[in-house]
Amino acid sequence: MSDCLFCEIAAGRIPCRQAYADSEFLAFHDINPQAPTHVLIIPRRHIASTAELKPADEPLLGRLLLTAARVAADLKLMPAGYRWVINCGPEAGQSVPHLHLHLLGGRRLDWPPG
Repeated sequence: MSDCLFCEIAAGRIPCRQAYADSEFLAFHDINPQAPTHVLIIPRRHIASTAELKPADEPLLGRLLLTAARVAADLKLMPAGYRWVINCGPEAGQSVPHLHLHLLGGRRLDWPPG
């Protein structure tokens, strides 16, 4: 989608500080980090939110989580730990309508988050 910020980033038309990339996913550092490590992991294919997922997307979701674990390992977030967050909709804090996983680490992350 040409009007989607994350699609533009994935296409390379908007620069980012990349943490990982392959043909299916892009991971980049958040421009407004909420933790010392705050990386967004997005599928290159546009999916607005988890509310739009279909049964055929199940393999993609599994690969998204495996990619997030790989990025966490690359960033050496273990053994201290890290958190994944996926927001769905504006009331949950989703500000960009493109499925994305927040990878947070580098400090204590208390519960509940907010």
